[in-house]
Amino acid sequence: MSVMGEFTINSADFALHETLSAAPEMVVEIERLVATTQERLMPYFWVTGDDQETFEEAFTADPSITNATRVSEIDDTVLYRAEWTDNIEAIIYAYVEIGATILEATGTNEHWSLKMRFDDEETVAEFHEFCLKRDVEFELDRLYEQSQPMASSQYGLTPVQRETLVTAYEEGLFDVPQQTTMTELAASMGITQQTLSERLHHAHKSLIGHVLTVGQVGEGDDVDPNR
Repeated sequence: MSVMGEFTINSADFALHETLSAAPEMVVEIERLVATTQERLMPYFWVTGDDQETFEEAFTADPSITNATRVSEIDDTVLYRAEWTDNIEAIIYAYVEIGATILEATGTNEHWSLKMRFDDEETVAEFHEFCLKRDVEFELDRLYEQSQPMASSQYGLTPVQRETLVTAYEEGLFDVPQQTTMTELAASMGITQQTLSERLHHAHKSLIGHVLTVGQVGEGDDVDPNR
């Protein structure tokens, strides 16, 4: 059974440190990785925040990536594609040498939060030793066996969207009456109310698109309007 590891890594020891230092209000979320060659990994980055111009200028010059391309823009969130350079050797080692997979990765000016899947605990130990030898500072927040499929990926949610929905649920934003307000929740999460609203909007859209529109009710179907 595969092993899930959740890590917090100092942004200076990971990707886009110079970019996030130049635009500290921005949040970067890696959507997925594509291996172009054995030594090149091409991540897709969702970027959220109010300083896209500064971010993009720094992003295209960041030494941790190359061949940066703007793919699309949805509201105030931009999707980029780029290739990681050899400066991100820890992740290249994890992905290529020991077969680990990055499932979630969210970066800010201070740190990156990673969720990775390993074949077993031995490969986790190998990754740990590799990072220690190269002075990569990180904390192992959680280590556990994967007992069921990742639900968020089934419903089209990104890691940030899932975290935002779960936090809003736990804090009582969806209760009647509400146990918290959008302003209070945004402050507790360290983001603006506009960013919170955008995340919830995208999360709700993803859930509706992946769950409620899978099948259409046909004419003549008996539907109970109270359900």
